[in-house]
Amino acid sequence: MDVSVSSATPILLTFLLVLVSSTYSLPIHESFLKCLLLHSPDYNQDTHIIYTQNNSSFYSILQSSIRNPRFLNPTTPKPLLIIVPTDESQIQASVICCKNLGLQIKIRSGGHDYEGLSYTANSPFIIVDLRNLRSVQVNTEDNTAWVQGGAQLGEVYYYIAEKTSSHGFPAGLCPTVGVGGHFSGGGLGTLMRKYGLAADNIIDAHLIDVHGRILDRKSMGEDLFWAIRGGGAASFGVVVVIVSWKIKLVLIPPIVTVFTINKTLDQGATKLMYKWQQIAHKFPNNLFIRTLMESVKGGNKGGRTIHAAFNSMYLGVVEELLPWMENIFPELGLEAKDCHEVSWIESIIYFAGYPLGTPLNVLLNRSTGKRNAFKAKSDFLKEPIPEKVLKKIADRLLEEKNAYLILDPLGGRMGEISQSEIPYPYREGYLYNIQHMVEWEERGVEVSQKHIDWMRRFYKFMEPYVSKYPRAAFFNYKDLDLGVNGEGNTSYWRGRVWGEKYFFNNFRRLALVKGKVDPGNFFTDKQNIPPLLA
Repeated sequence: MDVSVSSATPILLTFLLVLVSSTYSLPIHESFLKCLLLHSPDYNQDTHIIYTQNNSSFYSILQSSIRNPRFLNPTTPKPLLIIVPTDESQIQASVICCKNLGLQIKIRSGGHDYEGLSYTANSPFIIVDLRNLRSVQVNTEDNTAWVQGGAQLGEVYYYIAEKTSSHGFPAGLCPTVGVGGHFSGGGLGTLMRKYGLAADNIIDAHLIDVHGRILDRKSMGEDLFWAIRGGGAASFGVVVVIVSWKIKLVLIPPIVTVFTINKTLDQGATKLMYKWQQIAHKFPNNLFIRTLMESVKGGNKGGRTIHAAFNSMYLGVVEELLPWMENIFPELGLEAKDCHEVSWIESIIYFAGYPLGTPLNVLLNRSTGKRNAFKAKSDFLKEPIPEKVLKKIADRLLEEKNAYLILDPLGGRMGEISQSEIPYPYREGYLYNIQHMVEWEERGVEVSQKHIDWMRRFYKFMEPYVSKYPRAAFFNYKDLDLGVNGEGNTSYWRGRVWGEKYFFNNFRRLALVKGKVDPGNFFTDKQNIPPLLA
């Protein structure tokens, strides 16, 4: 199905000149539509799937999935077109047409990309928005599900629970995260110490490659299947067809226990966090306790203080949990009154920040409500941060109104999987990962830069206490400060600057796979895997 540019080249070059000189180009719209009709013969012209900047719905569709408002400003590049496909042939045709017209293609499911790479670019581009392709087909006979690329995590969880109360899936905590980026980047969550990452539990996928072909695990080959489970599928092809990811469901007990214990500095928050660092990765695999450290209102005379939350899920009942906690973490002071026995799907509601008892269909809500702009970074640690340094971290967090750290424990199943099993490499020997985050409500480039600069200073301060050679980072928490590709076909050597921080020794294999399946680097962005030719 690959279509090359031939006798139409002069006309296409004219179209590209129009693209450069105007943010909206009718010739490109018309040529794209003609190309789409040619390569998607079942497409009904009466079905409106193409939105131009002249369409009244264009900006509402564009903004609806932008989760980071710092990219909602007049200077952010806008797409020439937004395609909202209703079947896989329209996606195949979009790939072919973008390739022939010299356009970049951006695939968007949830829009949680931290650096906006799923909906921005420096050269003419279109967005393929997958909101219409989000079915979840659960098979309780073989304990699997097929999940389309436009589904969000809340939808996946809801439809699993609708079919079975004894199974779940190990993925993230935020219901509006799209599965496309989440699964292909790794996907951590409350079940990872028991079952690993989301990407560890992918058993098949359907992918649209640079030639517009639909490939499954057998036809794409094991190298490419390895790469898309943690290496970022957007670098290798479009993981969006009628059935896109086949996931392996995992066993869940009928009752799980959740709790949150909050401590301030005066209540020994840093001492408890120091102890947590030493033991959280050693907990039973059934126990997940993460820590959130943030600046909140409090203290003397209406000031601010540091609040540490110990947020947990145990795969079992309170009666089993309390003796474990008394034995391994008595300092936390957990009591039965702090605990809630719920179903697994109710724990999803709890970790998403909703009150227990909230109707489950809230997980089908694709809107996030009010959104703050943010900048995030990440780290992995092999050794605990000294308690005196935790106190210095607390002092620095007090400088910002909405700054916080999220510390997720590793160990358990995470430490049992080989570093090279999938592209995500941070397994045995790593205690936990940190997500550093700062948010702000104000708008404007100068305001954003102020908060981003604070985050960069904080990240620099943390350097002595985190992993080294390389300083590791999590691909799901994209950070362009780590390095970016050059314009056009960036080199493997330039890509190593940021790539080995995400993938360590797996980066070279990822680049070799890219060199085989997309040597011309059609699927490109500021941090896509660069092609390396063997």
